Amino acid sequence: MQKKLGLILQYVIFLGGGIFLIWWQFSKMTPEELSKFKFALTNANYTIVIPIIILALASHVSRSIRWKILMEPMGYKPSLFNTFAVTMVGYFANSFVPRLGEILKCTMLGKYEKIPVQKLIGTIVIERIFDLVCYLFFILFTIIIQFSLVGNFVKDSISKMVKPESGIAFWGWVSLLFLIVAFVILVVRFIFKKYSSNKWVNLLSNFFAGLKEGITSIRKLKKRGWFIFHTIFIWSMYLLEIYIGFSAIKEVSHLGLNAACSVLTLATFAMILTPGGIGTFPTAIFLVLGLYNIEQSTGEAFGWLMWGTTTFIILFFGLLCFGLLYFINKNKRPTEFVKEIIDAV
Repeated sequence: MQKKLGLILQYVIFLGGGIFLIWWQFSKMTPEELSKFKFALTNANYTIVIPIIILALASHVSRSIRWKILMEPMGYKPSLFNTFAVTMVGYFANSFVPRLGEILKCTMLGKYEKIPVQKLIGTIVIERIFDLVCYLFFILFTIIIQFSLVGNFVKDSISKMVKPESGIAFWGWVSLLFLIVAFVILVVRFIFKKYSSNKWVNLLSNFFAGLKEGITSIRKLKKRGWFIFHTIFIWSMYLLEIYIGFSAIKEVSHLGLNAACSVLTLATFAMILTPGGIGTFPTAIFLVLGLYNIEQSTGEAFGWLMWGTTTFIILFFGLLCFGLLYFINKNKRPTEFVKEIIDAV
């Protein structure tokens, strides 16, 4: 009886923590942002939100299958449910602390499926590389198909990065980051070679060996065609979410796939800038829609609608999957995951 009460109490605590995080995210919004958000919700065609949710979930399932494909060359075949569930929990965590979700989902799946965490992190690196390639492709594709419209916008943006009015230029930061990474690699290699017999060095060496195995798993893929298919499918779902989302607000319902490509390009960047894209996501969308002669208020309303829908999917299904993981995989308790994540950070 006491054990059951303890399990229920643990779940209630974690559910309460999730609700607190939801409150915390909305509490960061200004009164003006909340007003725009409410406007989008009260004036939207909610029947359009349903297919957006379906498309979003389809992209998340596809991403989970693609992740499973990367694990197969290493001899691991985790269940699709666990892979999908930890992916959603990872998105949930990323909404509040950038990149925490990557550690969390690797740690959880590693414990549930008995897979070394460092190998899973290696597969995540491969995933992010392919996502970056797709993102760069979308940028290039968007510029090519409507250069006359977005060409000057891109040119001005690049000009501000290369020649900012004040501070260090964009390429200056890139060069500095490259030098720092190169220096760290040299120092780590020296330490590994100098103190190869040290216990902690051996632990780190094993970690990096597993990481390397995860990264090089791409060379041993037996389902490369399916991997590429899911990569294209994921980004196609992202594009269709925006394209169908246009129909939710009358003033932007006439926009086509060209505009959807532009919105996806800048909205993705906005999601990278801030946790969950809060604040930056709607702003990025209204800036892009301004190129298509859409009024700022309308552009912001559409931005808040899409952000609200995306956030709802991540928060609701993230919490739901966390609870299902807890009850379906009882060999590891949530408190142990939190402790391991804190130690990892």
